[in-house]
Amino acid sequence: MHFTIQREALLKPLQLVAGVVERRQTLPVLSNVLLVVEGQQLSLTGTDLEVELVGRVALEDAAEPGEITVPARKLMDICKSLPSDAVIDIRVDEQKLLVKAGRSRFTLSTLPANDFPTVEEGPGSLTFSLAQSKLRRLIDRTSFAMAQQDVRYYLNGMLLEVGGGTLRAVATDGHRLAMCSLSNGVPEAQDRHQVIVPRKGILELARLLTEQDGEVSIVLGQHHIRATTGEFTFTSKLVDGKFPDYERVLPKGGDKLVIGDRQVLREAFSRTAILSNEKYRGIRLQLSNGLLKIQANNPEQEEAEEEVQVDYNGGSLEIGFNVSYLLDVLGVMGTEQVRMILSDSNSSALVQEADNDDSAYVVMPMRL
Repeated sequence: MHFTIQREALLKPLQLVAGVVERRQTLPVLSNVLLVVEGQQLSLTGTDLEVELVGRVALEDAAEPGEITVPARKLMDICKSLPSDAVIDIRVDEQKLLVKAGRSRFTLSTLPANDFPTVEEGPGSLTFSLAQSKLRRLIDRTSFAMAQQDVRYYLNGMLLEVGGGTLRAVATDGHRLAMCSLSNGVPEAQDRHQVIVPRKGILELARLLTEQDGEVSIVLGQHHIRATTGEFTFTSKLVDGKFPDYERVLPKGGDKLVIGDRQVLREAFSRTAILSNEKYRGIRLQLSNGLLKIQANNPEQEEAEEEVQVDYNGGSLEIGFNVSYLLDVLGVMGTEQVRMILSDSNSSALVQEADNDDSAYVVMPMRL
């Protein structure tokens, strides 16, 4: 194997692919990246057995075909440290990878390509394409609510549901839920197709969706999801489990509608949060006609209070929330006005953009 490539052309895909590779591995070959040259194309593959990412780069000069695996992190660090206009010459010689650029020379250890595991592909059952920007928006709007290391492993990921011409993303950690839907350009599947993509898979997928106008093609199989863009193919195992029935979590029949300025609320919550209990992050909301009072205190007997004018005419209500959850929601919204629908101090709040129903956020109350 032998090829030459511009540093810039190699670095971008290498950084993305190396992002999948775990530093601490049980199998040495899993900390490597697989390099394959075929014709005028170089492909780079990284995997941790859960998630696999393949990046493709067109080579300008004639290349000698071959395949080998090399330590991902070291190859990436070498590329990063070279001058930005460097041309890198890479060849395999006696089971070592020789990397040359200008006056720099590096010799890296390798492992045979046959040792490199591939993610087993099952039959794909549903295929569709959509704009990268739309899928990216679904992920950005909901991924913050995924659980991190919950024993209910099916919460450590995101539900993607296709059905009736709608693609919906739902994430919850049991204390809050985020949902976003997209209803054009999705196939009219007869029955609802649900998959749970693990947390790492979602975060890696989001890193790939960088082209505003580019398309991404999605295949939902029984055990895998695969996403293909112009330069990358991403495959992730699915979480085997039953996601909670999110429709049942959405609060129904709330009679208290509050409309407020998103940025004003966000700043008021941020300031109040400074003096909230560091562990529980609780704040108290007091609603009365046209006014929202926000209060926080902590074990050091310190207190914060903010008053925000809101559009509200209804009975008075006092309710507690984890302020971080409210800030997360306001942080991903795009409109100037937001609406909150509440019913009583023990029921969840439904938070949405004022003039837009495609996203919905549920936040459970706290006892203060």
